[in-house]
Amino acid sequence: MTEKKKSSENPLQSAPVLGLMVKFAVPSILGMLVSALYNIVDQLFIGNAVGIDGNTATSIAFPLTTVCTALALLFGIGGASCFNLTMGRGDKKQAGFFAGNSFTLLALSGIVLSVITLVFLNPLLKAFGASDSVMPLAKSYVSVTAVGFPFLIFTTGGGHLIRADGSPQIAMICSIAGAVVNTVLDAVFVMGFHWGMAGAGWATVIGQFISAVIVCAYAFRYKTIELKKEHLAIKPFVAKRISSIGMASFFNQIAIGIVQIVLNNSLKHYGSLSEYGDSEPIACAGIVMKVNMIIFAVVIGLAQGTQPIESFNYGAKNYKRVKEAYRFATLAGAGISIIAFIMFQLFPRQILSLFGNGTETYYQFGEKFFKIFLFFTWLNCLQPITSTFFTSIGKPIKGIFLSLTRQIIFFIPFLLILPKFMGIDGIVYTGPIADFLSAIVAIVMAFYEFGSMQKLENADK
Repeated sequence: MTEKKKSSENPLQSAPVLGLMVKFAVPSILGMLVSALYNIVDQLFIGNAVGIDGNTATSIAFPLTTVCTALALLFGIGGASCFNLTMGRGDKKQAGFFAGNSFTLLALSGIVLSVITLVFLNPLLKAFGASDSVMPLAKSYVSVTAVGFPFLIFTTGGGHLIRADGSPQIAMICSIAGAVVNTVLDAVFVMGFHWGMAGAGWATVIGQFISAVIVCAYAFRYKTIELKKEHLAIKPFVAKRISSIGMASFFNQIAIGIVQIVLNNSLKHYGSLSEYGDSEPIACAGIVMKVNMIIFAVVIGLAQGTQPIESFNYGAKNYKRVKEAYRFATLAGAGISIIAFIMFQLFPRQILSLFGNGTETYYQFGEKFFKIFLFFTWLNCLQPITSTFFTSIGKPIKGIFLSLTRQIIFFIPFLLILPKFMGIDGIVYTGPIADFLSAIVAIVMAFYEFGSMQKLENADK
C-alpha cells in the first residue's frame, strides 16, 4: 500500500483498533459519566440539604431523565450509526442527511417531551410512585428540570453525532462544561441560597443549556462532510432509518424507565407492609440505582466508543476489526464491572452515607439492596455492549430484542411475582436473576453472530 493511499484512508479503516478505542471510548466514557453525575450531584446536595424525602423525590423524577436519554440515544446513536455506515460505503452525500435530520429530531423531541411533562406533571408523578408527603418536593424539582429537557436531549444525542464526525474530545468538552456549571450552581443555589429542590433544578437546566450551545456551534462545522441547511429538513426515509437503528438503545432506556416506575410503586406498596415504611426503600433504591449508573455509564461509554469503529468497518466488510473492537470493549467492561462489584459488597453503608443521614432501618435496607440487587454487576457489561454492537452493524431487531431482555422480559415478571411470596425481599432478589439471564442471552447471540460474520469473511476471500 502506498503512502498516498494510506493517507487517503479513513483512520477508522486503518488505524490500530486499540488506539481508536482509546480515542473514541475515553471521551465517550467521560461524557456518559458526566451525564450520570448530573443526577448524582443533585442527589448529593439535596440529600444533605433537604433529607430523605428529597432523595425520594429525585428517585420519583428519575424515569423522566431516562426518557430524555432514550430519545437522545434513539436519534443520536441512530444517526451516528447511519452516518458511519454510509461513510464506510463512501456515500458522503447521503451521510449529510443522516447527521442533519438527527439534529432536527433531537431538538423537536426535546420540546415535545418538555411540553407533555409540564402539562401532565401531577398525574405523571403520581404514576411514578410519589406519595402525598413527597409530591410537593417532586413537583418543585421536575417543574424546573422539564424546561431543560430540550437541552439535555440535544446535548446527549448531539455528542454521538460529534463523535461520529471524529471529534470525541469536543463531545467530551460539551458534557464537562455543563457538569462543572451544574456542580458550582448546585452549591450556590442549594447550599448558599437555600433554594432546595428548585435550586437543584435550575442548576441542572443552566448546565444543560451551556452544553447545548456548544453542540449547536459545532453542528455546522462538521469535518468529514459539509453539513448544510437542506440536511436539517426531515426526510421520512432518513428519519425512519435513523429510528430503526437507534431503536435498540431507545428501548433499553425506556425499559429502564418502566422498571424504575414499577420498582418505585412496588417498593412503596411492599415497603408500607414492612418495617422500612413506604419512603425509605424508594430513597435507598434510587441512590443505589444512580450509583450503579456511574458504572453503567462507563460500560455504555465503552459500547458507544466502539460504534464508529464497528459501523464503518462492517460497512467496509472488514469484519476482523469489528470483532476486535467488540472484544476490547467486553474485556474492559468486565474489568470495570468487577471493581464495582467489590466496592458494592464491601462499602455499601459508606456509599449511602454520602447522600445524607438516615435511620438504622434505612441503612439496613440500603446495604441489603446494594449487596443482593447488584450481585451480578460484574456481568452487566455484556448486555449493553452486545446490544450496541448489533445496532452498530445495522441489525436493529437483534439489538432491540437484546435491549429488552434484562428489563422487560426478565426483570418485570420476576418483580411482579417474587414479592407476592417473599415480600419486599422478593424485589431485592429480582435484580441478580434478571442480570444473570440477560447475560446468558447476550453471550449466545454474540457467539452466533460472530459465526455468521466468519462465514461472510470466508466468502470474501
